[in-house]
Amino acid sequence: MASDLTSQVLDLLSQNDGPFLSAHAFPSIPSATVKSALDRLGSREMVVYRTIDREEVILMPEAEGIAANGSHEAMVFEAVRKSVEGLKITELPKIVGKESAKVGQGKAFKAGWIKKDGDTLRTNTDSIIDTTRDQLQTIQETRSHPDPKIIIDLRKRKLVTMQKAISFEVDKGPKFAKEFVKEETDLTADMLASGAWKNARLKPYNFRSKGAVTPTGALHPLNKVRHEFRQIFFEMGFEEMPTNRYVETGFWNFDALFVPQQHPARDLQDTFYISDPPLADKPRADPKAYKHFPLGLKSKEQDGPERDYEEYWNDVKEVHENGKYGSIGYRYPWKEDESLRLVLRTHTTAISTYVLHKLAANPRPARYFSIDRVFRNETVDATHLAEFHQVEGVIADFGLSLGGLIGFMEVFFGKMGIHNLRFKPAYNPYTEPSLEIFSFHEGLDKWVEIGNSGMFRPEMLEPMGLPKDMRVYGWGLSLERPTMIKYGVKNIRELLGHKVDLNFIESNAAVRLEKD
Repeated sequence: MASDLTSQVLDLLSQNDGPFLSAHAFPSIPSATVKSALDRLGSREMVVYRTIDREEVILMPEAEGIAANGSHEAMVFEAVRKSVEGLKITELPKIVGKESAKVGQGKAFKAGWIKKDGDTLRTNTDSIIDTTRDQLQTIQETRSHPDPKIIIDLRKRKLVTMQKAISFEVDKGPKFAKEFVKEETDLTADMLASGAWKNARLKPYNFRSKGAVTPTGALHPLNKVRHEFRQIFFEMGFEEMPTNRYVETGFWNFDALFVPQQHPARDLQDTFYISDPPLADKPRADPKAYKHFPLGLKSKEQDGPERDYEEYWNDVKEVHENGKYGSIGYRYPWKEDESLRLVLRTHTTAISTYVLHKLAANPRPARYFSIDRVFRNETVDATHLAEFHQVEGVIADFGLSLGGLIGFMEVFFGKMGIHNLRFKPAYNPYTEPSLEIFSFHEGLDKWVEIGNSGMFRPEMLEPMGLPKDMRVYGWGLSLERPTMIKYGVKNIRELLGHKVDLNFIESNAAVRLEKD
């Protein structure tokens, strides 16, 4: 189509002394096709053209009918005029149609064209001027109207709409010719052998043209932000914990953290439980070939005594039922079956508990972190999903204090470029004291919660076998919230799940948490 059009463009220019408008010369041909032909000629300097953007007025289907047959009020007048004795009101819809009778009758009364005589309609004048039809016919011919107020009125009546139109003003170029000479793109062996290359016109190289986009893989924004968090943790001397267990027992996910079995977080409306198998085995030692925990922890654990998991199980039960290690406990009948129910882990703190229990085989200062997916039975909306990613860190050492936790949080978040922090006392079953972390968001002009932290309770740590004077900091935040802020995503479903736009994934920029 474009190749045929090039000949037509050259013919028009050869017949005219000046430029022509493509909208007049090729009214039925799409502007993209016209531009393709002009670009082909323009690359050879045979033509020059200027793009003209303008808005055109387009008739709606109802308006096209009015332009062809007359307005509703004119049709009503014509029907009444043809009835010498007048026209019964009930007969009008049968002649002009229900829509025309409904709309046109009122407008004809308002214009003074007809009058009502009982139940009969009669004309009030001998002739009329159908202004609406004339206006629409003008627009149909010119795609515009000299009076902007008329266009506004017709748009309100939903008779016309505005549409962007692209046209081109075309003129002869410095190398204009009446015929389009094909340029050769390759120098072939036949051309060399026959000598045809001597007279051939070779297409020049376009060194400014862009190359074809090469299909490549792309990192998800969550993976980019996750990488930044990992780098921060590694810079601060942390080891990464194993996070390959999405399914945990209630023991590791709740009971070992000193979360009572009546806690609301363990209800069906908050947690996903596994139906088959209904129960897991009691905690036991990992197989010797199991490699999914920090290398430093593995080597140290091998030097320590073998862990007694049955004793650990009984100590957790005792601290819940009757209290132990200076605690009065929750004082309720602790159920083994509830502890052995399988759940989709609700937090990565279950992993932290598992690793801290291993650390108790050879207690020493340690720093661990994890970043992975967790699951909660949430109502899905713009800011919540049933699955999300949790960033968690723990520090185990002797002589730790609440002031040290606050100071560390300021350093940790400072590496992300977040410096203005506030801390608010909070409650968690497994940390005491507990702190919610807030930062002032300049865009929202308010303080927003960015994380949760605290010091693990003795009821959680001492059953593991950790020394009484060892303290453990714990803190966590979601991976999605900083990612949404960095990439300007307002709906979490556009970041994770089946509604994610792959173009967004492929085109999103790299991120540095410490930079805006």
